[in-house]
Amino acid sequence: MRSVIYSMSVSLDGYIVGPDGSFDWTTPDEDVFRFVTDQTRELAAHVMGRRLYETMLYWETADQVPSLDYDTVEWASIWRPLPKVVFSTTLSAVEGNARLASGSLVEEIERLRAEPADGDIGIGGATLASEAAQLGLIDEFRLFVYPVLVGGGVPFYPQCERRLDLELIESRTFSSRAVYVRYRLAR
Repeated sequence: MRSVIYSMSVSLDGYIVGPDGSFDWTTPDEDVFRFVTDQTRELAAHVMGRRLYETMLYWETADQVPSLDYDTVEWASIWRPLPKVVFSTTLSAVEGNARLASGSLVEEIERLRAEPADGDIGIGGATLASEAAQLGLIDEFRLFVYPVLVGGGVPFYPQCERRLDLELIESRTFSSRAVYVRYRLAR
């Protein structure tokens, strides 16, 4: 069965964006970017909330920018065709290879798990991921921890009423001092 993977960049104090909404401290170096590209290549679909969808819209046409380097164009060419399911109560339409969710989070994840394609399911957006975790839908947490304290903002993992025990299955430190950690839900 396909795994559901929550992966994002995070500050050492646990935020995906700072109090001013910025996340410029998450700009990956070449090694991190290639690592993320390889992980994205392994996905069959991505589920996200409205804010992340709107942030990621840039990548729908980024590969048409002539000044982009090869690695960036490659990532955009992987992201653009990836099927995406967007959860939103305010959007009436989405672009590219995305569709608005027509069912609950549980129904959409189960629908994606039942599809015959290879690959896992990515989930993004802290609020949506928190809901998925509370429902027991997330199998892995993959964090890129950056050596910065931002002091507030949007937490990687908003408050949850459910305790989740995790098992470390991989870690890696990059030359940029960013640390990748991969946890599996202990069952």
